[in-house]
Amino acid sequence: MIPPTFIAKREEQSDDSAEKERNSEYPETYYAASADTTESYPVLQEEIETEICIVGAGYAGLSTALGLVERGKKDVVVLDSSRVGYGCSGRNGGFVFGGYSLDEAGLLKKMGKERAKSLYRYTTDGIELIRNRIKSYGIDCDVYWDGVLLCNWFRNPKILQNRRDFMRKYFDVDLEPVEPDALREIVISPKYQGGLIEKNAFHFHPLKYAIGLAKKAAEWGVKLYENSRVIRIDPDSNEKLVYTEFGKVKANQIVICCGGYMEGMYKPLSRTMMPIATYVMATEPLGDRRDEAFTCNYAIYDTRFAFDYYRPLHDGRILWGGRVSMSTEQPKNLKDMLYRDLLKVYPQLDGVKIDYAWHGLMSWAAHKMPQIGQEKPGVWYGQSYGGHGVAATNITGDMIAAAIAEGDTRYRDLADNFGRPPMFGVLGKACAEAVSRYYMLRDTLTT
Repeated sequence: MIPPTFIAKREEQSDDSAEKERNSEYPETYYAASADTTESYPVLQEEIETEICIVGAGYAGLSTALGLVERGKKDVVVLDSSRVGYGCSGRNGGFVFGGYSLDEAGLLKKMGKERAKSLYRYTTDGIELIRNRIKSYGIDCDVYWDGVLLCNWFRNPKILQNRRDFMRKYFDVDLEPVEPDALREIVISPKYQGGLIEKNAFHFHPLKYAIGLAKKAAEWGVKLYENSRVIRIDPDSNEKLVYTEFGKVKANQIVICCGGYMEGMYKPLSRTMMPIATYVMATEPLGDRRDEAFTCNYAIYDTRFAFDYYRPLHDGRILWGGRVSMSTEQPKNLKDMLYRDLLKVYPQLDGVKIDYAWHGLMSWAAHKMPQIGQEKPGVWYGQSYGGHGVAATNITGDMIAAAIAEGDTRYRDLADNFGRPPMFGVLGKACAEAVSRYYMLRDTLTT
């Protein structure tokens, strides 16, 4: 999970980060350092034929591939320009919980009660899909099943009560309250005024999960190719053609799931989403000192628009995320920026070392909802999951698989109501930055 938070200053960004982003190996993240990344897949260097070609080996692409083979479709190829889970699927905060980047109030306003509840339920279906795949396929991904804790940053206690009442009334979701005094026993920060626990949620190691999905898909016959950048797609021939740098795929159907790493590869899709950079860090192993901050195993975030999110790791570290930028480059002083955010909440952790800090690119749509469907017959897509995409990418990938294999029409609930409005390039980025700054200012004035 990667939320909208803070616009990093462009003058703080490094000039060489774009070049590093093109590197075919995993970036220097805690996740890459703590996962077994030795198992790799070949580079496509020939012309092959397949029934279904999937572009992108993140959650959406891998969930589509696995959903297809689970439904008996064995002739499937997956291409990735780098490695399995290289993008935000292998770099995110690891939160697995309900909802979309469009908040529930916005969803209710647009769709009405019953349709909004139905769309929200897809994300809880996504939670269960991930849970079931972890358990049934034995994916070792450092899971904490405890839940996700929303902490109230503001002094107004009605914020949490209103949230709880709203979710129960309109979405049949029961959030467990934690009173301020009880919260201070497990989360030792003066910033928070009570909390709500989403018990159905959990958190995990996102890259290990992606690697596990790929391994299971490969065991079932899916052909995966890494470091096989797609340079052109010809969707209009009788056989769809996908050209990589060193090979070509002929397919009956194509599924494009590239998210923030589209890089203009297929303009009908790239012009309708915006890549946005988000940031995460991991501390050194803290041992008993972690308990000076929080003693629970929940993943935690707060009620601000520009919220922090963080969670415990299995080796005693704290993973901390926040901030967002319309620029795709990594700030030079990223560790310092996120470290200052940590100390605002937990000043008692002053002096801890930050071992890793990294960024990732998520894709964002104007309506803040996923974009899935068919761009034209036989050309499927899943993108624009924003900062709330772990459950959504997995379930919508499975929806696409069900549509291809079985004619399932669930995907149309999203496709027909949330299309692909243009993002208007530089103008769209400027507008998005202005909106983010407005909400950040509102957070400050409300505190």
